[in-house]
Amino acid sequence: MNIHEYQAKGLLARYGVAVPRGGVAYTPQEAETVAHELGGPVWVVKAQIHAGGRGKGGGVKVVKSEKDVKDAAKNMLGMQLVTHQTGPEGKEVKRVYIEEGCDIARELYLGMLIDRAKGRLTIMASTEGGMDIEEVAAKTPEKIHKVWIDPATGIQPYHARNLAFSLGLRDKQVSSAQKFILSMYKAFTELDASLVEINPLVVTGTGDVVALDAKMNFDDNALFRHRDIEELRDEHEEDPSEIEAARHNLNYIKLDGSVGCMVNGAGLAMATMDIIKLHGGDPANFLDVGGGATRERVTTAFKLILSDPNVEGILVNIFGGIMRCDVIAEGVVAAAREVSLNVPLVVRLEGTNVDLGKEILERSKLLIESADNLGDAAEKIVRAVKEAS
Repeated sequence: MNIHEYQAKGLLARYGVAVPRGGVAYTPQEAETVAHELGGPVWVVKAQIHAGGRGKGGGVKVVKSEKDVKDAAKNMLGMQLVTHQTGPEGKEVKRVYIEEGCDIARELYLGMLIDRAKGRLTIMASTEGGMDIEEVAAKTPEKIHKVWIDPATGIQPYHARNLAFSLGLRDKQVSSAQKFILSMYKAFTELDASLVEINPLVVTGTGDVVALDAKMNFDDNALFRHRDIEELRDEHEEDPSEIEAARHNLNYIKLDGSVGCMVNGAGLAMATMDIIKLHGGDPANFLDVGGGATRERVTTAFKLILSDPNVEGILVNIFGGIMRCDVIAEGVVAAAREVSLNVPLVVRLEGTNVDLGKEILERSKLLIESADNLGDAAEKIVRAVKEAS
């Protein structure tokens, strides 16, 4: 789950992470009021959407009067903000964050995430603040300093000091950075975050280290422990079909391709998308119906796939273990009849009750093409989509 910048800063501040003072506003008048309460002489007006690159898209403005704060908020609220992370359609700005100005001496980068290969929390720091870390990694990887934290011992003060030294910090800056990093680590671990990114992390003229921006993502599987964080969810920033899928315990992520996929198991779903690409197609979604799906859930999953206007064909790939192939077949047939299926459909079934599942599909008299294996299924659906288009 993602949250907005102002929400992330509010959570981090609870743990002692230094952030500028600010307030959220939903109207130009509220923005002017927040600016007045903060006091001048400089304010920053920031559009709040779940995407980076807001500044380049006109979503961050530095202003020097309360009237300019109001005008900037008026221009941002309701705008369709387009950044490199939103895609060409952009995202509508429904709220802005008004923040006090900051005396910036240096801009740095600091991030924490889970390195799944090492099974440890990784802290990344770089002197290239304000830039996309992916761009830094591609062009100047030597400028990214990493520290892996052993979960048995947790972070130690020397980890924070070494990171501070790698950023070229000295004297008061080191102690400020050490406190910042230790506090950020505590927030990360206690809140079950999957990512905390501060970009830029700034050093002020007085030597303080402050989070000028903040991004936080959370592990959905741990939200039952953090109801207060779950309440921060902004469904307007999420794809409606993904929200609907979550309500039915389906793992669904919309993509940009034309081949809809319905699979049981995340690993098999990834393999299915890969083999579609291998045969020259593009997957339209990731959809894992899980190991214990009912006929109703399968029907819902089918409807979700077809709700995407870009879908020109569907591949159902099921390996029946706990999930029975006859249940999948019944769901596919029910959904196909209910929605009046008008795109090619290829089904590959294997495992528990596979013969019964294939018999159900055959008896349906629907235009369903069976496949013998995954490679055969991918080849057939990609060919069918190309022929249909």
